[in-house]
Amino acid sequence: MFTRALAMFAAAVLSWSAFAAPDAAFEGHDYALLKNPQPVATGNRIEVLEFFWYRCPHCYQLEPGLEKWVKTLPKDVQIRRVPAVFRDDWLPGAKLYYTLEQMGLLDRLHSKVFAAYHEQNLNLNDPGILGNWIAQQGVDRKKFEAIYNSFSVQAKAMQGAKLATTYAITGVPAFIVEGRYSTSMSMTGSEPRLFEVLDQLIDMSRAARGSKKAAR
Repeated sequence: MFTRALAMFAAAVLSWSAFAAPDAAFEGHDYALLKNPQPVATGNRIEVLEFFWYRCPHCYQLEPGLEKWVKTLPKDVQIRRVPAVFRDDWLPGAKLYYTLEQMGLLDRLHSKVFAAYHEQNLNLNDPGILGNWIAQQGVDRKKFEAIYNSFSVQAKAMQGAKLATTYAITGVPAFIVEGRYSTSMSMTGSEPRLFEVLDQLIDMSRAARGSKKAAR
């Protein structure tokens, strides 16, 4: 009787585990394998690129879940956010991002920029409105504006635009893992599935890196 009960319990556990395990990511549906893989900029860490636009409602809706997911990433994974530039009116947002990055303010203000656009309906593309908003955050306005209008920030913004072209990104938010896998919520169908697929692509990238080391 005990043996039978134990067997039934084990079967129930296996059944639950199978149910709980995410489906394997399917190429051509959940993600695409890029024809021309690109080198990563993260060295020994697996690179995850997020292409976004501050004024994109989908990027705004994804941000809370993305922030939680980023906190779960292993130490051998690094996310790099890239503000896409598809039109001239996307450029101010890219410059804002890289200015905050250079000033070490992304952790404090990245989510607040999204809120300013989508909750407060502020047009931070307007230099005057942006300057006032920055000052309200306790940031030195003159220092911010000097960096925002600098050649280095302009160059970074344009590099981001070129990177989006290199990866043939046509919409945001979009993700590139290890320079070779492309995915997005429009492919996965839901936010939870997106993070499942990203986790699997990271695992695939880690395995590929291990194979290369073994082959040397």
